[in-house]
Amino acid sequence: MERLVPEQVGALLRPGMRVCVLGGCNEPRGIAAALHAQPEATAGVEFTVTRIPGIASPTLAPWGGSTVRSFFVTPEMRDGFDAGSVRFVPMQYRHVWDDLNAAPFDLAIAQFTPPDGNGDCSLGIGAGFLPALLERPEIPFVAEWNRSLPRLPGAPTVSADRFDYVVETDIEPPTLASRSGSVAERIGALVAELIRDGDCIETGVGAIPGAVLAALHGHRDLGFHSGLLSDGVMDLVEAGAVTGARKTIDEGRLVAAMVLGSPRLYDWASRCDLIDLRTVDYTHDARVIARLDNFVALNSAVEVDLFGQVNSEMVRGRQISGTGGAVDFMRGARMSAGGRSIVALEATAGGGRFSRIVPTLPAEHAATALRTDADIFVTEYGVADVRGRDLAERMHRLIAIAAPQFREELETRAARVRQ
Repeated sequence: MERLVPEQVGALLRPGMRVCVLGGCNEPRGIAAALHAQPEATAGVEFTVTRIPGIASPTLAPWGGSTVRSFFVTPEMRDGFDAGSVRFVPMQYRHVWDDLNAAPFDLAIAQFTPPDGNGDCSLGIGAGFLPALLERPEIPFVAEWNRSLPRLPGAPTVSADRFDYVVETDIEPPTLASRSGSVAERIGALVAELIRDGDCIETGVGAIPGAVLAALHGHRDLGFHSGLLSDGVMDLVEAGAVTGARKTIDEGRLVAAMVLGSPRLYDWASRCDLIDLRTVDYTHDARVIARLDNFVALNSAVEVDLFGQVNSEMVRGRQISGTGGAVDFMRGARMSAGGRSIVALEATAGGGRFSRIVPTLPAEHAATALRTDADIFVTEYGVADVRGRDLAERMHRLIAIAAPQFREELETRAARVRQ
């Protein structure tokens, strides 16, 4: 094991190398910042990254002839995406694991806690995709040992002997502030009415998922199995709403691929022995989710058309996010006994100028989820349960939850679509 400072990692790179920088919320930000400042060292290198929206840190390919292969287009990647140095790969989260498990890499870089007394490093606040490469001994590994990374009792560990190079840093973990508003709170209240005591829930990032969690404090014996554990989940555990007592697998456990939120959340999680950080091939596998009775997948969308097709990643023809794990959870929920898939979104965008319920998805927009994936749609104007409904009825129900000023136009367009 060779010890380096962040600025020395660039010397390990050569043109033509394929380098995987893993982590999501666990991204090795000390090394990423050093490489960002050394475009000459990254020239000709292809980076594969597992970044997630909402966490800003230096991109690895702003200039210098390097490229980034990514499963999300985050805001700081925007210029690189437009210039062609960031190459977006549309892929459901579960299948990203398989891609990383098989792809040829010359080097891997990720963040961990420093080793404990047994010589084991924790994966910190995110298991995610890391073990997919840790279990491939042929790939050299650079570890960023971050002294400020929380060490969760339920996080996987790896022996310090696995690493070929080590960089030590002391960088606070990323935080994700919760935000809400009256519209999100109205949607949250409507969604909460669809969730029963004992259901097992999944939520993502954003104002609406946060509002849903805040509206569930009166529920009891909820379970939790998701990609992300946030402040809202912590609050539900402390309120006695989430216990996992009725989960048909992982009873009593909070299962997530990552923990992301406030410093208070990290302090709580580092002392909580109920959290199991699991890898994406478990958290996002539809076969696993199907074993959780009464599983409720809650996801958001940019827009939904009258067929029930969901776009969660494009605006005005531009990629703003990625495919993510929504479809993994939707399809797992459909296979779960008593499961439901809910898509919640505000009815309008642009200060009310645009309807998020649209006649058909624009030709330049991809469908993240098919019309057969979601069961229930919710806006601040109501609930559209389209399970088992014919095309005309599902269109009628979706129009009924659109903003009132757009309903007449949607009715006219719906008549054309049905012809």
